[in-house]
Amino acid sequence: MRRKLVAGNWKMNGSLSALSELDAIGAAAMAAPGVDVAVAVPFTLIHPAAARAPGLAIGAEDVHEADAGAHTGCVSAAMVREAGAVFTIAGHSERRADQGENSHDAWAKAAAAHRHGLSVILCCGETEAERNAGRAERVVQAQIEKSVPENATADWFTLAYEPRWAIGTGRTPTLDEIAAIHAIARAKLGMMIGDAAAAVRILYGGSVVGDNAGAILATENVDGALVGGASLTAAKFVPIIQAAARL
Repeated sequence: MRRKLVAGNWKMNGSLSALSELDAIGAAAMAAPGVDVAVAVPFTLIHPAAARAPGLAIGAEDVHEADAGAHTGCVSAAMVREAGAVFTIAGHSERRADQGENSHDAWAKAAAAHRHGLSVILCCGETEAERNAGRAERVVQAQIEKSVPENATADWFTLAYEPRWAIGTGRTPTLDEIAAIHAIARAKLGMMIGDAAAAVRILYGGSVVGDNAGAILATENVDGALVGGASLTAAKFVPIIQAAARL
């Protein structure tokens, strides 16, 4: 039985004062012992967030694939681990689109994170043009094939399906479309890592809010949610945690 995971991604938002939102989020997590709750925050907030919310899994939004070196402005997995992070996101669609990252970059970052004891939420997902062209399934399969480390296991690895066109737009695929991609993703994982794929959690991400979370999280092969804008405040994030707890 795969436990539900509700993970927030603050992106380039937040400040020290915003960390007060973690108080109510942490309380909701404690009230939902059957649900894992995680929040990825900007690098500058990892240490204070981990200190303020010991009951939450605090993570980084990205790491560099190298352990150290001349990479101005980048942060390594070892650095975020030292700051208090227990996981990182890799391969997010905004990194792929805005920073030109590819699936090999996502693979390298996931591998680096694992080397340094971090769990990983690795993202995949198609653009609207790719979906309209009937290529969503092939795109997701290709991203998984090129991004997932060969030693991935459920104790440190989670996959997240995030259709790029649904992120921050208020639009979501139908439940049948979500179920279809998640089934394909699990089958692809099975081809790559064998029986271990059955235990790996696959999250859905893209305009998840309190009103639609229950139906999405009840969909077959959906083991949780990766939440963007709605994770910035307890008022919007807690209802998603509560929806997961009711399942």
